[in-house]
Amino acid sequence: MAQNDRNLQIIGLAKKAGLLAVGSEATEVAARKGQTKLIISAEDASERSYRNARINADSCGAICMVVPYTKFELGSITGRGSPSTVAFLDTGLAVRFIKGLAEAGHEISEKVWKFLEQSATAHELKQQHGQPGKRRQNT
Repeated sequence: MAQNDRNLQIIGLAKKAGLLAVGSEATEVAARKGQTKLIISAEDASERSYRNARINADSCGAICMVVPYTKFELGSITGRGSPSTVAFLDTGLAVRFIKGLAEAGHEISEKVWKFLEQSATAHELKQQHGQPGKRRQNT
């Protein structure tokens, strides 16, 4: 299976899990709520769409990047027309997606690498110290 297919499968998995906002409006709503971790923009998206995606990402501290997929490809995997932007609402899936792009040889910006490093550090801390309040212990 090609790496691109695996990356598209990660998008599909996020959609099925309810951890993906599809389209400009849904992305904007998720960004306003502070839920967005990564916003991806199709390679054939308009400059205006990409600019709005960057603004949304900046408003909530998320990362925004152009991906090597067309609006048609994003639409076919999400089942929603031809969205120019898609937002990951889960850090783990966002990290897997970015790593998949890097493994496939796509250029990753310094800002995105920094996001990956911060995510790895946060993951290590959670493993070492647990996540208080997330699990109830039976007594």
